[in-house]
Amino acid sequence: MKSDVEIAREAKLRPITEIAAALGIDADTIEPYGRYKAKLTRESLAGAHGKQGKLILVTAINPTPAGEGKTTTSVGLADALHRQGKKTIVALREPSLGPCFGMKGGAAGGGYAQVVPMEDINLHFTGDFHAITTAHNLLAALIDNHIFQGNALDLDVNRIVWKRVLDINDRALRHVVTGLGGRVHGVPRESGFDITVASEMMAILCLAEDLADMKQRLGRILIGYTRGGRPVHAEELGATGALTLLFKDAVKPNLVQTIEGTPALIHGGPFANIAHGCSSVAATKAALRCADCVVTEAGFGADLGAEKFFDIKCRLAGLAPDAVVIVATVRALKMNGGAAKSDLGTENLDALRRGAANLEKHIENIGKFGVPAVVAVNVFPTDTEAELALLEELCARLGAPAVRSEVWAKGGEGGLAMADAVDAALRQPAHFHPIYDAAKPIAEKIETIAREIYGADGVDFTDAAKKQLAEMDALGMTETPVCMAKTQYSFSDNPALLGRPTGFRITVRELRASCGAGFVVALTGNVLTMPGLPKVPAAMGMDITADGVITGLF
Repeated sequence: MKSDVEIAREAKLRPITEIAAALGIDADTIEPYGRYKAKLTRESLAGAHGKQGKLILVTAINPTPAGEGKTTTSVGLADALHRQGKKTIVALREPSLGPCFGMKGGAAGGGYAQVVPMEDINLHFTGDFHAITTAHNLLAALIDNHIFQGNALDLDVNRIVWKRVLDINDRALRHVVTGLGGRVHGVPRESGFDITVASEMMAILCLAEDLADMKQRLGRILIGYTRGGRPVHAEELGATGALTLLFKDAVKPNLVQTIEGTPALIHGGPFANIAHGCSSVAATKAALRCADCVVTEAGFGADLGAEKFFDIKCRLAGLAPDAVVIVATVRALKMNGGAAKSDLGTENLDALRRGAANLEKHIENIGKFGVPAVVAVNVFPTDTEAELALLEELCARLGAPAVRSEVWAKGGEGGLAMADAVDAALRQPAHFHPIYDAAKPIAEKIETIAREIYGADGVDFTDAAKKQLAEMDALGMTETPVCMAKTQYSFSDNPALLGRPTGFRITVRELRASCGAGFVVALTGNVLTMPGLPKVPAAMGMDITADGVITGLF
């Protein structure tokens, strides 16, 4: 069996100018990064026909080590719709180097349902993440320099909320002390690092309509408080212009293609467990102007990525999704039903029945947003006919048709049944609406998400979080959406509670104001904004030959 990288290398890529032309975009208006990547400019979309395409969200059950294949399914569905004659674009997030070198691996799809050039996309791509990292750390450096040079704003060094970031998993940087070594090296203070994909600047990139909107949002970033308790924002440092110019190119969506030549816009990459988990508004809206169907994804399970896609991205950008695909696998559902990972290749109908409760809850949740849903069963070679038939039967009872997806092995051809089911869903009326009223108090919005989406009995706020609720009101953040930071493995904030747990409560330990992005982040349980590396990082198995051939990157 060929590996993902072997399949990707065998792909016959079309020049990016041809991909742009298929969308009605003049080759002279794009900014090529080599032969197979390009940035879309404002001029690129000037000639777009302007019709509003159908927006299809791909989400999934809660992830397990058994794998779900959400990105692979997204790419395969786009290829299948493209095969059926529909002008289709797949809009995805950019991979983070943290998971690439850590445990999860790349995020360019897999098998014969990949976006290419896969190696470029999984590594530095067009430099967007470097721009975010640099801009974020520039602001941090300006803050420390301001304090060192006299602190005219009277910043309280114990209440600086702006950390530094790095796009690599590094637990040693979670808590640090800066400015050691005497006065010439700065003012000592406690701080830390987040991973780049958790940066508010990443969220701003993904929610901004254009560079002008981004500039305003960057200026609103909360950096800390004065010793008198007044909030201080980035614009007060005079930093907004410098921060914005670093996004001059990063703000432009990236155009690439799938193995089958379907256009793909890959832009932005916030994690869905600690950030809002969706690709950029700019890319989504560009795709909707150019295509009949736009397939996009939201990270991790529907309790995280899909909820934030609906309640944050769609709300703030004025988007209305037309259909949802929920990706599930027999293997992962059996694991949710109590089967050990080592036994997933053995038929186990009882474990599948128990684990299907996880899928059932996700189907119910999508229904609460008023959007028709289809279940895509990502087929593995170890799945038995009895297991697949049982899962299809269970989904039929739940009112969401289940179709088998074989896009990993067959590309778009293996997704034609899925495309037919999605087409049928698109013909149904969608009555999209967010799950909560943004004007409600923050605590009430969190309570609604916990009860309605997670199935919790309620929410407990730590003393620190209760104090921060009042601070959010003072910052004018009361009527903004909430971005929940929670483990991806469970509906609860305990990663060990698989399936569809009941009788639990959610603990909110901290609230962070993302004034520029326009939402409040609620950190629950023990979720961290700087991941660590596993015992054997994926980086340990990577190499490159003298003639530039990469191995171990998947």
